[in-house]
Amino acid sequence: MRIIKDSTPSADGFRMPAEYEKHEGCIMIFPERSDSWQYGGYAARKAFVKVAEAIAGSEKVTVCASGRQYDNARSMLSERIRVVEMSSNDAWARDYCPTFVKNDRGEIRGIDWGFNAWGGLFDGLYFPWDQDNQMARKLCDLMNQDVYDKRDFILEGGSIHVDGQGTCLVTESCLLSKGRNPELDRVEIEKILCDYLNVSKILWLPSGIYGDETNEHVDNICAFTAPGEVVLAWTEDVTDVQYDMSKACLEYLESATDAKGRSIRVHKLPLPKPVTMTAQECDGLDACWGEATRTPGERLAASYVNFYIANHSIVMPGFGDPSDEKAKMILSDLFPNREVIQIYARDILIGGGNIHCITQQIPTSGRDMEWVKAPKEAHPLVQSRSD
Repeated sequence: MRIIKDSTPSADGFRMPAEYEKHEGCIMIFPERSDSWQYGGYAARKAFVKVAEAIAGSEKVTVCASGRQYDNARSMLSERIRVVEMSSNDAWARDYCPTFVKNDRGEIRGIDWGFNAWGGLFDGLYFPWDQDNQMARKLCDLMNQDVYDKRDFILEGGSIHVDGQGTCLVTESCLLSKGRNPELDRVEIEKILCDYLNVSKILWLPSGIYGDETNEHVDNICAFTAPGEVVLAWTEDVTDVQYDMSKACLEYLESATDAKGRSIRVHKLPLPKPVTMTAQECDGLDACWGEATRTPGERLAASYVNFYIANHSIVMPGFGDPSDEKAKMILSDLFPNREVIQIYARDILIGGGNIHCITQQIPTSGRDMEWVKAPKEAHPLVQSRSD
């Protein structure tokens, strides 16, 4: 593995592929942190296993587990999933595993961004985060892939979404937050994103999902489904604080064009009714540095946009809400050649994120840049509260 410090992906002819392009595999991390995952993480681990097995139906999955949890992870996961021992501070693969880039010859490299737990000492969520900050480089070493050193720039994978054709979605609330790169202005941030993702246009949504403690990552509010097309988390309830936030994003997108000059087609994806913490759930969480991590009645940032695009499937959250089926049908229409698998995800959401947040795709090596087109197949993993 080479650690590249004197060049950028753009200069070397590498770009970040869209998530709907073909994958070699997916990375996840086995959860165990007791102030993130209630009652020792037992329910969260079952939900993570369901997600991993659903994705493994169409691409290779690697799950990183601590030494304490390795044997448990190995016993819970099927033999088709690789389990490796690797230390971390928590389980958010999207945010601190490598961002992978690819060139026209099919070579893959990683990007090692800086990670400071979504805001560092200013408004971060935990300390320390040193093991998380090492994971990108460790994984590139494991996979024998060269890695770009960009640890001097704080960025999480959930704060970017690309179309693979030069356009990147971000939110102002996240990338301009004071806990990340306060010494850089908007233009300087754009330059870094263009250099490292090999994009030419940044679309700055004003905000994300209300209560999203990542400073409102874009992957919870908006995602590309095809070049020139996005889904946007939406509510028709004008009394909900989220209504104005989603409406501002819609107005921005409807007035924007992508890197190819196309107008953006917006598909509204309904939000579930507000999901709030119960007292029982709060009682199952340890304190973090002497402070409660959740309070009864606290609203969680539930959104169906937080789905993962696997080679042959869409793995999306469900919340036991009447909108679950409607959201699933919308995604089925948008991805007609992929099976949509909905997994009850409340036990993931309590930790602060959802299915997209706990996954990170690895693009396939080779020259094939086409979207995967595979027939839908029945899948045994469906939404269930009781498992």
